[in-house]
Amino acid sequence: MHLKPFTTLSVSLLSYLPCALSQDTSWQQYVIAPKSRTVSPAKVLSTTGNVTNANGLLSSNGGITTLTRPSSSSTIPTILLDFGLNIVGHVQIDFAGASSNNPGIGLAFSETLEYLTDISDFTRSNNGDTITNGVDYHAVPAGISSWTDTWGCSHGSQVCADGIHGFRYLKISLNATASDAPYAEPTGTIEISKLGLNFSAFLGTPDTYSGWFECSDVQLNQFWYNAAYTNEMCIDTFRADEVDPRNAQSSSLFGKQVIFDGAKRDRDPYVGDIAVSGRTTYLTHTSASIAARNILVDLADHQRSSDGWIPPASINGYTLPLYDYPLWWVTSSWDYILYSGDLDYAQMYYPNLISVLDGAYYANTTSTTGLLSKPTTNTGDYAFLDRYGVITYNNALYVLALKAGAAIASTQNDNSTATRWLSRAATVSAAINTQLWDSSAGAYLDDSDDSTRHAQDGNALAVLAGVANTSRAVSALTYMANHTALSYGNAFMNTNALVPDGTERVYAFISYFDISARFLSNLAASALDEITRLYGWMGTHDPSSTYWEGISTSGSMYEGAFTSAAHGWSTGVVPALSNYVLGILPAAPGFAQWSVKPYPATLAWAKGQVGTPAGALRVSWVAQGSGGGGFQLNVTAPAGTVGEVAVPVGAASATVTVDGQVAWDGKKGVKYNATYGGGYVTLRGVLSGTHVAQVSGG
Repeated sequence: MHLKPFTTLSVSLLSYLPCALSQDTSWQQYVIAPKSRTVSPAKVLSTTGNVTNANGLLSSNGGITTLTRPSSSSTIPTILLDFGLNIVGHVQIDFAGASSNNPGIGLAFSETLEYLTDISDFTRSNNGDTITNGVDYHAVPAGISSWTDTWGCSHGSQVCADGIHGFRYLKISLNATASDAPYAEPTGTIEISKLGLNFSAFLGTPDTYSGWFECSDVQLNQFWYNAAYTNEMCIDTFRADEVDPRNAQSSSLFGKQVIFDGAKRDRDPYVGDIAVSGRTTYLTHTSASIAARNILVDLADHQRSSDGWIPPASINGYTLPLYDYPLWWVTSSWDYILYSGDLDYAQMYYPNLISVLDGAYYANTTSTTGLLSKPTTNTGDYAFLDRYGVITYNNALYVLALKAGAAIASTQNDNSTATRWLSRAATVSAAINTQLWDSSAGAYLDDSDDSTRHAQDGNALAVLAGVANTSRAVSALTYMANHTALSYGNAFMNTNALVPDGTERVYAFISYFDISARFLSNLAASALDEITRLYGWMGTHDPSSTYWEGISTSGSMYEGAFTSAAHGWSTGVVPALSNYVLGILPAAPGFAQWSVKPYPATLAWAKGQVGTPAGALRVSWVAQGSGGGGFQLNVTAPAGTVGEVAVPVGAASATVTVDGQVAWDGKKGVKYNATYGGGYVTLRGVLSGTHVAQVSGG
């Protein structure tokens, strides 16, 4: 969290357009999104029964594909298609003809082969909209016709489909349920002339990217773009018959672009997810930033007036009782303001911010020790964990929110409130260190009632919030790595006392904050190792192209077929690599002030850009020697901005030149108010334009 003073910047959201891409296009090879909104299957995996020319479905001019079933005792004709990557949208089928008995065609979807059966791995019906049995059906009429798989029933409550799906694999069958008679029959002949998907989400083709990333590690590059695509799959229009059916259909969101919780499941915008997916959006597609704003605005507009509580999502009519999500609304609001420069939003929703941080909801749950104490009834959190009382995670998040709130207060020239919230943050931080630090382990306890449990979320956020000093940060992160590292990431608990799979469950959501904390604590090698294990595992397991909601025992999906394999909250590798490996962070709204501080670890080079309201902020660096020796850092900043550049050096005795002039002579600063500390020479007051910093000696 960067809270240095900044110059007020007023930027209209309408003028916040994608910046021009640089001449460098080598990164485009990693983009995996479909090239157009019409997506054809990539291959036929198998067929059963009487099927001819199944490969005809692979192109628009592949000829007629025929499924035939003479009687109900005949083998059900099926075709199993692989679209090559995880996708989201509506299947459309053009029929060349069919027998006159209205034969039924059934579609079953899955993101993975493991969970592909005769029914879909998830449908809206699984969330209470029980119009199907897990298969989308259509009765094919005789003659030429076309069908788009949208939600609803053709005949009252018969011949029904769930509509939108996120999937990689599609099983087509000639079949019908007995309950659909006489409108659809399980026998006959169906002729298909064309099949494809109408891709509904944000289509992230290379020309839409306002930011990009590339480095010397090809695997990291693919992680970044797979995560960008995962997030794109979750950016879509809010429509009544495509969102979570559990009373999430909010008229205030109809027709608006939002970032959904997942592509196939829980299609409702959750503000906790925006803490990650929002940052991913700002760093990849500034044109989609409105999707995050729409969520933040809508949830603030549904704030509970009695105590300041902000709902996590529209689900259950905006009543789902999550304890931590109002705090994520605060931090996500500051992120949005930082990246977009939208001070109109800051001004309009400043009263809501005050109601969150000063309202009765958190005031009434503050313990006698000054720490938040989560009530034992009617409260959940991001993982719906049964943990209550004084919890490090909630309190460290509270400190983050107080500091973010103070920064927003400063944009409103409300310095007294900013000072008051920063003072409260300091009080809470001191109490965390006094009451929740476990000196025997060298890490923060998960809660005050268990002297053995330590959690990834609390320790990571304690570092990011500045609760932990340098030595405690390194100690806590080292302890957690030593006690939670798995082949598929870092577990979120060091014991199974809270949940049976605590030592095996991995959340990419919380892992992002852990990874960020490692970079900021100069544990870059540890951060890259965690990234490689976590995203490497998901990237080499079905559906390969997108990142999962959660992982559990032996690297399996933590909730089986119900698990979303395309979840925006699991895309933290984008901000991790752009903010810390490339090194770009906003330091004031709209990047009026910015910082560049790369953490190269063992990488040889990195390059990329971030879109800002003023244009692209571009960075490239090359590590020409070990330990920072010979390091070269290039920065191109847009007009009207100013920044701070931290250059990694091997030792304080190194020389750093900027644009050919000495800025640090190995002993003292000569230009840019240069100082040395923590392995970096920091240059201040770097103006717009292109600058080259070169390290030698040391």
